[in-house]
Amino acid sequence: MNQHNSIEWNLDLISRYDLSGPRYTSYPTALQFQGESTPEQLIAAARASTDSQAPLSLYVHIPFCAHVCYYCACNKVITRNRDRAQPYLDSVYREMKTLSDWYGKDRQVNQLHWGGGTPTFISDEQMHELMGNLRQYFNLRDDDQGDYSIEIDPREASRSTMEVLRETGFNRISLGVQDLEHEVQEAVNRVQPIEQTLAVLEQARELGFTSLNMDLIYGLPHQTPDSFDRTLDKVIEMSPDRLSVFNYAHMPERFRSQRHIQSEHLPSAEAKLIILQNTISKLMEAGYRYIGMDHFAKPDDSLAQAQLNGQLHRNFQGYTTHADCDLVAMGVSSISKIGNVYYQNEHDLGLYTQAIEEKQNAVRRGITLSRDDLIRAAVIEQLICHFRLDTQAIASHFKLDFDSYFAAEMQELRQFEQDGLVHLDAGIIHVTPAGRLLIRRVCMAFDAYIPKLQPTRGYSRII
Repeated sequence: MNQHNSIEWNLDLISRYDLSGPRYTSYPTALQFQGESTPEQLIAAARASTDSQAPLSLYVHIPFCAHVCYYCACNKVITRNRDRAQPYLDSVYREMKTLSDWYGKDRQVNQLHWGGGTPTFISDEQMHELMGNLRQYFNLRDDDQGDYSIEIDPREASRSTMEVLRETGFNRISLGVQDLEHEVQEAVNRVQPIEQTLAVLEQARELGFTSLNMDLIYGLPHQTPDSFDRTLDKVIEMSPDRLSVFNYAHMPERFRSQRHIQSEHLPSAEAKLIILQNTISKLMEAGYRYIGMDHFAKPDDSLAQAQLNGQLHRNFQGYTTHADCDLVAMGVSSISKIGNVYYQNEHDLGLYTQAIEEKQNAVRRGITLSRDDLIRAAVIEQLICHFRLDTQAIASHFKLDFDSYFAAEMQELRQFEQDGLVHLDAGIIHVTPAGRLLIRRVCMAFDAYIPKLQPTRGYSRII
């Protein structure tokens, strides 16, 4: 099955197919959460379609950051005032009680993630309090067998914080690193000496965290193929279990903090491609498996094992191993997936707080999936997670004739086959080693919401 891990770099295909497109952490994507359903209708549909016997995945969004990183496109609040955290957490606790009532605190929580912002912005005491409330309202595991993860800024993680995280139940961490070159760090306002990152890694291993992820970004100011190569050498030496290597999308018109980045300091499109090609080659030579898009994992990591076993899943945290969980999200701008419903909370902190005070939930918008949405979501997830699709399995599950249902899409795929992106073989769509880098484009063929002949707006480029 080593073919799973083979990648072929084809510049001609990349130049033709590297468009803008969704990352498919959901289908339909968040841009489609503008339907006619009211928040009350979305909640009712979610509660009606949830499986009360299925386990849960919980997400908590903590939006605060003490420092602004110029590249960041996350929903965040920049403040040095740590006192702002408690009123926000109090709102989250009120929302938490509501969600527990809706979705059943007896359902086992197999996955938990705190994201941001900077979750370690809150104090050690507040971390204890937040986890205590989660345990009060939901059935968290106490056997260390769940995937309980948190995003960490090494500049905001003391030894005592790492100890608190481990003793409260976290067993996975994701470290924001982005780049280890000082010139690049200065240009994005995130000066982070390697010693800080190493200290957190060493403490995490010593404390028994079972999985360590590191985030890198390519395309930042002053990066060159040689400079990023040096970062990769040091990262490989640190030996994280997983790596996420994201493409920086420079959109200063949408994200105010990015206006501090001078476009003339950014690497060219050609240099970015070289950086990406070098990164994939170097990480695979170091023994990492290419999971898909920006994700890499060691062969014995649960992510790589899930892909080999056909059990990989994708949600708003990226690739995951928990396909059977409803995702219950809390906090400003967070997105839940309950049964056949996606819904998102208020994006503005003030509006979120007001909504919680007035009605104990902050649901703003979302979509109830139609039968067509469910069919296409299943197709896209199989392709983006496993680089193959058994069309007969889809046909059998949804009781349809695949080739008739997707007649127009199969016509596009036959063109993809001529170009070398896919191989069609007796009811199986195989994404080729050359097509894997462009998997988002392959998935776009099955996206009913994307206009086929117009540029896609609101999405980042595929590569």
